[in-house]
Amino acid sequence: MDCRVAALLAMTNNSLTGRDLAAALGVIVIWGLNFVAMKFALHDFTPFQLGAARYTLAVLPLVFFIRAPRLHWKWVLLYGLFQGVGQFGLLFTALKVGMTASLASVLMQTQVFFSALFGYVLLHEKLSRALLGGLGLAAGGLVCFGMNFVSGGTLAITVAGFVLNLCAAAMWAASNIVARKAQQSSPQYEPLQFLVWSSLVPIGPFLLMSLLFDPDVATPAMAWTSAAKWASVPWTSWLAIAYLGWMATIWGYALWTGLLQRHATNRVAPFSLGVPVVGLAAGVLVLGEVISAWQWAGIALLVAALGFVVLGGLMTRPSSTK
Repeated sequence: MDCRVAALLAMTNNSLTGRDLAAALGVIVIWGLNFVAMKFALHDFTPFQLGAARYTLAVLPLVFFIRAPRLHWKWVLLYGLFQGVGQFGLLFTALKVGMTASLASVLMQTQVFFSALFGYVLLHEKLSRALLGGLGLAAGGLVCFGMNFVSGGTLAITVAGFVLNLCAAAMWAASNIVARKAQQSSPQYEPLQFLVWSSLVPIGPFLLMSLLFDPDVATPAMAWTSAAKWASVPWTSWLAIAYLGWMATIWGYALWTGLLQRHATNRVAPFSLGVPVVGLAAGVLVLGEVISAWQWAGIALLVAALGFVVLGGLMTRPSSTK
C-alpha cells in the first residue's frame, strides 16, 4: 500500500515534459483526423467491411508478438463488442447514412456524459457539481442540434445519422465501464495487451454482418472474394484503413495510455478537448463540410460542457499531496 501511495504522489508531482506534450499533441491530431479518414474509407467500403478491415489491421502483426492479457476473457470479449462492434459499427453507419466528419468528432465527446451516467447507475459513482453543470450545457447543445432539423437546415445531416452517432458515443461509454471493471478485477493488466487482443473480437461479427446485410456483397463484382472488388479500391481508401487500424487504434491509444501511466488523469484529460477542434477544422478544410448556425451553437455548448466538466473538476478536486 505504501508503494502505491508513493507512486500516486510521484505521478501527481511530475510535470509534463516536452515528450509528454508531443505525445498529447500527437493524440489530438491523430484522433481529430480519424473522422476524415473514416469518410474517405466509406467511399469504397460499407460500414461493416470497414469495421472488419480496421480491426484486422489493428491486430496484425502485433497479435503474433504480444501475449494475451492476464485478466478474465469476459472483459476482453465485452470490451471488443462494445468498443469495436458497438462504437465503430454505429459510428461508421452514422457517417454513411448522414453525418459529417466535423460534427461526428464533437458528438462522440458526449461519451463523457454517458460514462458518468452509466457509472452512476452501474457503479454507484457520485455525480459532481461540475458534471451536473456540464450535463445541463450538453442538453442545451443537443436541443440546438434538434432545432437544426426543425428549421430545415440539415446540411448533410440526417436524423438517423445523428441518433446513430449518439448511440456510438454511448457504446464508447459502455466500453469505458468495462475497462474500469477490468482494472478493478486485475489492476496489473497491461493496457496494450488488452487493446490488441480485444481488437480480435470485432472482426468476426463485422464479417458476418457484412455477409448478411451488405447489399453490395450479394453481387459477384462486390463480393469479398472478388479480385475486381479489391482492385477497384483506390489507394486513398487503403491508406485511410491503414490510418484507422495502426495510427488511430494502436498508436493513438498507446500514446494516451502512456500519458495516463506517467501522470494523473486530471493532468491528461484536458488534452481531449483538442480532439473536436481538430476534427472540426479537418472536416471543414479537407472535406469542405458546411456547418449551420444552429449546429455551431450546439457545438459551442457541447465544447463548453466538456470544458466545464474537465476544468471545473480540476478546480474543485482537493489536492492529493495534503
